[in-house]
Amino acid sequence: MMSAKLWAPALTACALATSIALVGCSKDPKDAQQAGASQQMPPTEVGVVVAQPQSVEQSVELSGRTTAFEISEVRPQTSGVILKRLFAEGSYVREGQALYELDSRSNRAALDSSKAALLQQQANLNSLRTKLNRYQQLVSINAVSKQEYDDLLGSVKVTEAQVAAAQAQIKSAEIDLGYSIIRAPISGQTNRSTVTVGALVTANQASPLVTIQRLDPIYVDMNQSSAELLRLRQQLSKGNLDSSNNTQVKLKLEDGSYYSVEGRLAFSDASVNPDTGTITLRAVFSNPNHLLLPGMFATAQIVQAVIPNAILIPQIAITRTPTGQAMAMIVNAKGAVEPRPVTTSGVQGKDWVVTAGLNVGDKVIVDGIAKVKPEQQVVAKPYQPQVTAPQGAQPPAAKPAESATPKTEQKSTSNT
Repeated sequence: MMSAKLWAPALTACALATSIALVGCSKDPKDAQQAGASQQMPPTEVGVVVAQPQSVEQSVELSGRTTAFEISEVRPQTSGVILKRLFAEGSYVREGQALYELDSRSNRAALDSSKAALLQQQANLNSLRTKLNRYQQLVSINAVSKQEYDDLLGSVKVTEAQVAAAQAQIKSAEIDLGYSIIRAPISGQTNRSTVTVGALVTANQASPLVTIQRLDPIYVDMNQSSAELLRLRQQLSKGNLDSSNNTQVKLKLEDGSYYSVEGRLAFSDASVNPDTGTITLRAVFSNPNHLLLPGMFATAQIVQAVIPNAILIPQIAITRTPTGQAMAMIVNAKGAVEPRPVTTSGVQGKDWVVTAGLNVGDKVIVDGIAKVKPEQQVVAKPYQPQVTAPQGAQPPAAKPAESATPKTEQKSTSNT
């Protein structure tokens, strides 16, 4: 009797456990699926940009150096000793301005000698003409022979030629005398004079006396790869690009600043340098303040064509396959993620220039691209670029900034 009372609680517990197990096994499977669905996560929110076509300028950056618009190496055209230097070294001179004065005594003497020779020939010519007039009267009455008259006529013509030669000699002597003052052939900036007062110079000598450079306007010479130029011309021939406005050139100086005046493309070489495989381009810039000097290094940005109907997509939205194919993630009409291959044609700022693969109105995923996969249901919202605050501006906000940092790094890693 006592043992039965001890086993009663144990039997009651076993019966209760058995009933609970039977109830659990008899539960409907549909009820289990509904309970699991109620525990699923909501669709992922992603930031998207809507594809809108626009005209995009296709520019190229080329390194180059500045070159003077005009260069003149001044050399003497007559010999003599320099008496005076009539300009300040490094100053601006105008065309025709006197630069040097040479000793002109020998040239002046040569001019006087030429004038005296002309007078002599003119006196001889006058005598022969008087004699010829007399012979014309005598030959008509056969007082002199026809042969003597013809000989005298020939002498007159020879003397006339000698007079013309003497006149030309005078002009030459006057020119040599004028060369005793050496003048600037162009307007521009002078450099250091290579001679001083008292130096003997000769006509057409090898070394220049001074060099004059015209700096306004000024050239910028650049080199472009022949392969890039060939690709551009092929696209132009296919009608993919518009070259109606391809002469604008912007200049970036050595200190990183931009030159205030835009230039224009003035020259493109007709041959390729076989050593470098490049083509020389030349742009011309206005330089009224002489800010640009010959030999300066600069980077030119040339607008070579305009891409019509291009779409600008942030660079973080474009990924690459192992084969190099550019891919974009699209939110389709069903709200699902759809991978789309696209064609890019360079960059503009922080955006890729997409020329094929996207349609007007396509929603391209930019924010949250690392958290989605194809065919996944997402909720699209307009993409809002994050504005980076200046470092050290708000020290108390360091902790929130640290919490946002891993997200940015994750996007960069996924794009890589």
